[in-house]
Amino acid sequence: MEEWIPKTRLGKLVKSGEIKSIDEILRKGWKIMEPEIVDYLLPDLEVEFINIGQAKGKFGGGQRRPFKRTQKKVREGARNKYTYLAVVGNRNGYIGIGKGSSRESLVARQRAIANAKKNIIKIRRGCGDWECGCRTPHSLPFVVKGKSGSVRIILKPAPRGTGLVLPDEGKKILALAGIKDAWSQSFGQTRSRINYAYAIFDALKKTVTMKVPKEYIKHGGVE
Repeated sequence: MEEWIPKTRLGKLVKSGEIKSIDEILRKGWKIMEPEIVDYLLPDLEVEFINIGQAKGKFGGGQRRPFKRTQKKVREGARNKYTYLAVVGNRNGYIGIGKGSSRESLVARQRAIANAKKNIIKIRRGCGDWECGCRTPHSLPFVVKGKSGSVRIILKPAPRGTGLVLPDEGKKILALAGIKDAWSQSFGQTRSRINYAYAIFDALKKTVTMKVPKEYIKHGGVE
């Protein structure tokens, strides 16, 4: 593996040890332009791919696959384009999502992972369900809503042991974010897996941007 040579000022500060935490970068709102910054500060990240494509089946159906392939007719023949949607997370509050496209499948995968790392955020977790009250960060701290395109989603806290009650692609995102229990409601064209994934990511962002009373933080186990 080649040694990372930073190209941006932020990357140089991280490599030199002047910035030692990803939280400092996120708190100050600095834009991450190099995925290696995230690799350096969060070495335990895991990667999942959302199944945004579908193989052609014998009777019109087909198995879901982690890439979407489109074709463009040119003078030389058909030109393929591959698109991947990657999710990265450490199952402990950090989550990122990114899309990558290329004429080569491997390059598209690498771009998707890199973009997901550049979009990483830290979410709030908690125990926002009134039936539970365990005050541990196993679920969402409160109800959050997200939107992308025509897709709208509502994520709700659930009691401990409920699990993730939403489709498999949504489970991948919440699990990597470190959420173990949650209810969900979705509206719109949810068959568009890209918009569905981005709607969940938009909802998770609200856990940080919404203002929470100090009393609620104490009693709801909010991080």
